[in-house]
Amino acid sequence: MIQAEPPRGGDEVRDGPFTLQSIAADLRALGLESGATVIVHSSLSAIGYVSGGARAVVMAINDVLGPHGTLVVPPIPEAWWQVVRDSMPAFDPQLTATRKMGAIAEMTRHLPGFLRSAHPRVSFGAVGANADFITRGHELRNGFDEHSPLARLYELDATILLLGVEHVNNTALHLAEGRAPAKRPVIVEGAPMMVKGKRRWVTYEALDYDADDFDQVGAAIAQAGLERTGRVGGSMSHLMSVAPVVDFAVTWFTQHRSWPRSPSN
Repeated sequence: MIQAEPPRGGDEVRDGPFTLQSIAADLRALGLESGATVIVHSSLSAIGYVSGGARAVVMAINDVLGPHGTLVVPPIPEAWWQVVRDSMPAFDPQLTATRKMGAIAEMTRHLPGFLRSAHPRVSFGAVGANADFITRGHELRNGFDEHSPLARLYELDATILLLGVEHVNNTALHLAEGRAPAKRPVIVEGAPMMVKGKRRWVTYEALDYDADDFDQVGAAIAQAGLERTGRVGGSMSHLMSVAPVVDFAVTWFTQHRSWPRSPSN
């Protein structure tokens, strides 16, 4: 479990250029440990100029994690789901590129041993010791639920790294949405998939996930001392453990959400 401590680095502005070595040193100072399983949400532009770009950042993360660690990258953001649904070729875990997840996530896709879960809209990718366990068995229905990589990360008490981004990007909070008693409505989704060698439109049920209040949850997580904060490169970043954050968010959603809403709402 990540032990919280007072924020490091304050609001000071740090100028680049940053390097693989300096990014790795910042990650270690933030609390990322060798052998960890970490899901990374990131913004390369927020970090600042890094010599070697996204490749150097990915190498820095892997340098810290070492041979027994696992690097996980999340699915495409919710704002792009409709475009993907309407236009994407049939999903292929090996060939379908990431979209709008940033250069760091896309660079990770090209690492040797990279595995990807089989969900056409919210697939997760992973490389490292726990990659197969995390990506295997990702069911279509409710892509962030107990049969998703997020639940496997919870079981492992993995680490969340928000690298230059905030909790609105924290997909682990979707697992908490599904576990909260006041769940959002169920909707029907669809995606093009290859079925018996042919492109088919496959439909499935999914919770109507919503990240609109994730910034509020994030503020409460910080107030509860469940994260460590510090600068990685030029970005303010956050490190926390999946299990306590998800458990906290379940309670928060239970207290602050009221779905299903009445028809008048």
